Amino acid sequence: MKKPTLWEKYLTKEIGIEFKACLYFFALLFFYCTYRICVGLTVADILHMAEMIFLAYIVGYIQVFLLWNFDEADHLGKKEWLGIIVCTSIYVAVSFVCGWFDKNIYVTIGFAGYVVFLYFCVFLVYKCRRKIDDKILNSDLELFKTRSEKENGDSGQDIIQSDIPGNK
Repeated sequence: MKKPTLWEKYLTKEIGIEFKACLYFFALLFFYCTYRICVGLTVADILHMAEMIFLAYIVGYIQVFLLWNFDEADHLGKKEWLGIIVCTSIYVAVSFVCGWFDKNIYVTIGFAGYVVFLYFCVFLVYKCRRKIDDKILNSDLELFKTRSEKENGDSGQDIIQSDIPGNK
C-alpha cells in the first residue's frame, strides 16, 4: 500500500477542520440561542451567526496547524490544556467584543465554562471513536488472517519452522 500523497494529507486536514468548524459552530449557536431565549428574544442576529461560523473556521485552523490538534489527543496534558485555554480565550474575547451576549460579563464567564466543557466532551468523543476504530481494525485484521490461512491451507507454521537455520 502506498503512502498518502501530500494532497491526500492536506485534504484529510481540511476535512477535519470542516468537521470541527461545523461541530463548534453548532455548539456556539446552541449557547447563543439559549441565551437569546432566556432574555426573551426569539430571533438570532445573522451577523452574530456569521461571526461564529467564521471564527469556528479560524479557530479550527489554529487548532490543527498551531496547537497540535489538541482535541484529538490521546490524553489531556499541559500542552492540550494550553490549547483549550487559548481557543476558549479567543472565543470569549470575540464574543465579548462583538456583543454576542450583550457584553454581560456573567454570561460571558458562563460561556467560557461552556466552551471548556465542550472541548472536554469533544476530546472524549474522539477518544471513544479511536477505540471503536481500533476494534474494527483488529477485527478486520483477524478476518484477513483467517481468510489468508484458509487460502494457504495452513497457519504458516511450516514455513516459519523451515526458515530457521538448523531446522529441516
